[in-house]
Amino acid sequence: MIVDAHCHTFVTSMRIPAFPVDRLLAAMDGAGVERAVLLQGPYYGDCNDYLSFVSREHPDRLVCMAYLDPWSEPRPEALPAGAFRGVKLECSVPTGLLGMHPDARLDDPALEWLWAALDRARLVLTLDLGGPGTASYQTEAVRGIAAANPGLTIVIAHLGQPSPAALRDSGLRGEWEAQLSLGLLPNVWFDTAALPSYYRREPYPWPGAADVLKRASERIGAGKLLWGTDIPGLLQYGEYARLREHVERALATLPGPQRERVFGGNARRIYFEDR
Repeated sequence: MIVDAHCHTFVTSMRIPAFPVDRLLAAMDGAGVERAVLLQGPYYGDCNDYLSFVSREHPDRLVCMAYLDPWSEPRPEALPAGAFRGVKLECSVPTGLLGMHPDARLDDPALEWLWAALDRARLVLTLDLGGPGTASYQTEAVRGIAAANPGLTIVIAHLGQPSPAALRDSGLRGEWEAQLSLGLLPNVWFDTAALPSYYRREPYPWPGAADVLKRASERIGAGKLLWGTDIPGLLQYGEYARLREHVERALATLPGPQRERVFGGNARRIYFEDR
């Protein structure tokens, strides 16, 4: 069973054309993807009502993560209501919460209620921490959250954004490697979404993206990686099936059971079964 651990569906957006759930499901069917995790962020806007509805309509195929701005005023004091598997915080500066709240910190004591509430409810925290060298790349804050809430499952998006520019810079490469080391903690995972967009100057199958996937699997193990795509945005770089095939090529030397964990087993346990 193939699970896309990072995708989007929405009916209204100020920035890009709508991508309603029927188009998402058709794309999944065409690429052999059986289940998907629906994420949100400021770029797409608050889609809590729509995502809660579509996940109830398709419970065997879709789960959704709630949109929440924990630094908004007045500050929220409870988790969003609805059919949510957890909360996704898109913290990146260009399109996320740190662009709206430049001084925001994940280790703000005022947010401890959120981590504790997710932990108690056995929900998931998904984080987009932006790229190395940015204000949102708060690796040590996440390490502290994971240590203080050992029952909380944390998934970091985009493999920590190992772009070619970041890996050429020794300081930024060190930041990425430090963030990747969070995957050695028992309650932290990474999804692999959007890697082709960082290596878009390369031809398919994006050998630079394949290299960082191999490095990540060697460093933290296949048991800590979740295949994801970030469609519909990533469809501008390749067809949905190719977004799957490039990871299959990159991890072809892994034993079959380990590849199965990357392409579905890890995501099924985290997002679908452990409820």
